[in-house]
Amino acid sequence: MPTVNSATSTTSITDLMSTMNAKKADTGDSVQADTDKFMTLLVTQLKNQDPLNPLDNAQVTSQLAQLQTVTGVNKLNETLETLKASYQSTEAMSATNLIGHGVLVEGSSLNLSGGKSVFGVELATAADNVQVIVTDPRSGKDVATIDLGAAAAGAMPLAWDGSGDAADAGLLADGRYAFRVVATLGGQPLTDVKALTLDTVASVSTNSKDGVKLNLAGKGAITLADIKQVL
Repeated sequence: MPTVNSATSTTSITDLMSTMNAKKADTGDSVQADTDKFMTLLVTQLKNQDPLNPLDNAQVTSQLAQLQTVTGVNKLNETLETLKASYQSTEAMSATNLIGHGVLVEGSSLNLSGGKSVFGVELATAADNVQVIVTDPRSGKDVATIDLGAAAAGAMPLAWDGSGDAADAGLLADGRYAFRVVATLGGQPLTDVKALTLDTVASVSTNSKDGVKLNLAGKGAITLADIKQVL
């Protein structure tokens, strides 16, 4: 049976943890560093000025004012970065509450299962006539028309039982279908209409570059702003 030296083992683990959790070199306070750099330049300038043509008070005051401006801007930037990180953390925690929920996002497909399908429509302006036309992607033919009549502006969820247009169609087979939205106002077609597809939030991810992202089961990564409605 092999013998383990506890002292050596402890040292190895400590070294390994130190390597994995290595601290970044302390670069110091950026605001203080900028101030020190500015003051060094100013003192050097004063030491090496022409005795016959020294800096006047106005020049020194102007340079000190510039120092105050730079310092203030740097402090403001640091404050904004701190607020940004705090907001992103709060947003990420709130977004986790959406995991497992159904959401409506922009998309033109729907899933029919057991005679049930949920999707949606978004209108930027009110319409006096709205139709949803379902297409079978396998044949490329329109198989169902859903008349919604007049509708107000905004996003609205819709349900479809799979009924087809043909008299003998009955309920259409389960599967994936495409659909489009046709809306008119005063007989004129509206171009600011969007088809909304149902998806599910699978997880949440966040990073400093892209911010908070919701990872949907079908569509992939989206932002919170891409969600039109939570179901």
